[in-house]
Amino acid sequence: MNFFSGIKYNLKGLWMGVRSPRLLLLGLLRFVVVAVLTIGLSGVVLAKHADILALLWQQPESPWIVWIWYLASWLLTLLLMGVSAVAAYLLAQVLFAVLIMDWMSRITERMVTGQAAAAPDATLLTQMGFLVRQEVPRNIVPVVLTLLIMVLGWFTPLGPVLTFIGPLTAVIFLAWDNTDLIPARNLIPFGQRFKSLGKTLLFHLGFGLPFLVPVLNLFFLSFAPVGATLYHLDREKSVSPATE
Repeated sequence: MNFFSGIKYNLKGLWMGVRSPRLLLLGLLRFVVVAVLTIGLSGVVLAKHADILALLWQQPESPWIVWIWYLASWLLTLLLMGVSAVAAYLLAQVLFAVLIMDWMSRITERMVTGQAAAAPDATLLTQMGFLVRQEVPRNIVPVVLTLLIMVLGWFTPLGPVLTFIGPLTAVIFLAWDNTDLIPARNLIPFGQRFKSLGKTLLFHLGFGLPFLVPVLNLFFLSFAPVGATLYHLDREKSVSPATE
């Protein structure tokens, strides 16, 4: 699975989600939750836009350079709005959206295979409790890394580069938050699942890249569990023949 495979599975999940009444309803519910939080966070970003830009780059006096400054200003605004959607998604996850994600994943798995696989010797309540607990490390790690990279960007000459690396790091973890649903449901230890992420970084970057597109990212985020489940099922198919 490569970078372009990640984009393909995200699009496949979105298309499958909008064609299924149940997935569409759950996806729209997630969309409403994330949209409300995104609007609030985007309002804060726009209100503090000038202060944030001043920290990164003071307005130049030269008329030959000032137009680049204005262009960078608008690009920064779009980037921060994308980050706002990412932050809204993470906040929604901590609250309750992980339950909707797992429900969407189970429906997708049932539509493709005919049944949703359950973890051996584990009740539904145990699986759901484990999933909710996994949201803490899965959300803390990307937030801490993203903030660390952005802070380093403010105080080092690599600011313009690190400002873009931060959101890319965040979307990799956002993609993993979806592709990790089935392994987490099967109670696979966090460390083992984290190592698996390290082996598929390009795929997760491709899967998560649409999350940075303003407005459209809300739709991609809402139906991402569908594409992530399709990816996991196809991956299981490719591994099964080799182990037989």
